[in-house]
Amino acid sequence: MEIGCLESLELQNAVNSIITRHDLDTPEGQEQAWKEVCRNLLAPGRFSSGFSDNKKIFDFVYSKRKPGDGPPPAWFPFKEVLNNSNTYKMMKEMGFSDYKQLHQWSVDNKDKFWEKIIEKLGIVFHKKPEKISDLSKGAERPNWLPGAEINIVDSCFRSGKEKVAVYFGREGSAEIGQWTYQELKEFVNRVANGLVERGFVVGDVVGIDMPMTPESVAIYLGIIKAGCVVLSIPDSFAAPEIRKRLEIGRAKAVFTMDYYIRDGKKLEMYTKVKEASQIPKIVVGYAEEIQVEEGDFLWDQFLSQKKDFVSIPKKPLDPTNILFSSGTTGEPKAIPWDHTTPIKAASDSYFHQDVVEDDILVWPTNLGWMMGPWLIYAGFINKASIGIYTGYYGRGFGEFIQNIGATMVGVIPSIVSMWKTKGCMEGLDWEKIRRFSSTGECSRKEDMLYLMWLAGYKPVIEYCGGTEIGGVYITGTMVQPCSPSTFTTPAMGVDFVVIDEGGNDVKNGEVFIIPPSIGLSHTILNRDNFEVYYQGCPKPNGCYLRRHGDQVEELANGYYIVHGRVDDVMVLGGAKAGSAEIERALHSHPDIVETAAIAVRPNGGGPNQLVIYTVKAKDNRLDREKLKSEFQEIIKTNISPLFRVHDVVFVDSLPRTASNKVMRRMLRDEYSKQA
Repeated sequence: MEIGCLESLELQNAVNSIITRHDLDTPEGQEQAWKEVCRNLLAPGRFSSGFSDNKKIFDFVYSKRKPGDGPPPAWFPFKEVLNNSNTYKMMKEMGFSDYKQLHQWSVDNKDKFWEKIIEKLGIVFHKKPEKISDLSKGAERPNWLPGAEINIVDSCFRSGKEKVAVYFGREGSAEIGQWTYQELKEFVNRVANGLVERGFVVGDVVGIDMPMTPESVAIYLGIIKAGCVVLSIPDSFAAPEIRKRLEIGRAKAVFTMDYYIRDGKKLEMYTKVKEASQIPKIVVGYAEEIQVEEGDFLWDQFLSQKKDFVSIPKKPLDPTNILFSSGTTGEPKAIPWDHTTPIKAASDSYFHQDVVEDDILVWPTNLGWMMGPWLIYAGFINKASIGIYTGYYGRGFGEFIQNIGATMVGVIPSIVSMWKTKGCMEGLDWEKIRRFSSTGECSRKEDMLYLMWLAGYKPVIEYCGGTEIGGVYITGTMVQPCSPSTFTTPAMGVDFVVIDEGGNDVKNGEVFIIPPSIGLSHTILNRDNFEVYYQGCPKPNGCYLRRHGDQVEELANGYYIVHGRVDDVMVLGGAKAGSAEIERALHSHPDIVETAAIAVRPNGGGPNQLVIYTVKAKDNRLDREKLKSEFQEIIKTNISPLFRVHDVVFVDSLPRTASNKVMRRMLRDEYSKQA
């Protein structure tokens, strides 16, 4: 059996010379054939073949694969990668012969595991803990590192002073800037001193509404080092959503920018924040001359000249950062991270993304999404470098990745889909990338295979969790094969069960996390944490499981896929959005009685699409496309321009339960069948 119809006849002949030596009727033969083809023929520069040829080869090699064989792997941990990985070294140190044994040990011996990772990460304490955990109030209410005093920022500056901490670039400029660890530390200290000099005290909440810039990284760490609390706001949010978050967190000031450029457009920041709140603003300037109102400060005016600052010691569970995660009601959940949460982020990146000191990590994100703080901690606690880019994530972003020599690139699936459609990253030298990581949305297999191809078939570590976890519950590793858009393991130190509505273990159902774990939220500012995540959950062996809200399916051969949310929280453009948030905004439309916002996953997989079921006012003749455009403008103005309306469906009434709740799941099922 030979492959034909490739655009490159030379590649076709080379592929046939390999695959004819393997039995493609067996999963072992398929995998050996793909390994050989991938390693010997598909490396960058070997053949000038496009993705179309590569996809044909992949599909041909695995054409006889059966569901019981598991998903087809596109990457394998070759010996040089395997032996040098953090996870493999830990396996050998602990005397385990395979990864599953190591993971099982990490969940069976959680105190020993977290003690080991705290040691490996070099977490710095003002006063060491008496023990790792106190579970006297139950696994759902753990007290981590009792007796300790800590400021997690100290653990971010263990690298050499002259090593580059941050590479940074921005749209419209080929210039790449960099700050060393020493330079970053001095800016962090100047921010901390600036807060003290302006009268802020320990525990004060200070907002950040900025894109990722070197200044925003310094501001973030400086606030925490001074013993204050960061309140994170996504830079795309409109004034009403900014106001809501500042009020929930009771922020006493907010850092922002005058504006920045994205996709050629000038995005005003200071104007939005002024509209949202009267609290003092510290403005970082994009332009040379900025005018600020009385009571506000320019960045240079705010910064202290003092470059030394001794971090304020805190209790491990004292808050460092208030992040927001949308729930099923209109008000977003205000979830505090504490001084232990970054340990979870750094642990995940150590084991699953295999972050080492020589790495340069890049992720398109901002501080209003958990991946912004995650990137800071994943990089700095592991003594690596990070790369941040301000602007549109198109060709200029790809050139930034190339020019700084990024070794890990994080993605949102919808961005990869855009890259594939436009072909804007093709032809770049991404050979230094060792792995990608994907989070925020469900991904499409073909998109992730395309992403792997862009860098000569490097793995994509799928990474699924949330703000309330401080990382993930399910992911992949560099010691296991990678099949596009699938997961291979619960996160280290974390385990879960998949059950149906009757509480039975199933292969496809709702996922519940088995507590405790460092990183799992223990408070919510405007809700009851126990009520949100534990109340009403099953209690096997007398201990609560923790609700998360994802539908997970276990496949053959140790793989998993995540189908998305089972509740009314949607993931759109990489961010969570509550159905009620969107519906409340749309109810301002004068010709609408009510709406139901749902997220529908396309039949071919990939990022969710926002669909609005709409009940019109009586006898009102509305044009669907016009209404779709009007809905889009309302969402852009009141919530975020990143949430795109895919479709509007007119109905006479919305289906409801006996308690009058809208049955959004029924609408999702109905729309999916018709699509």
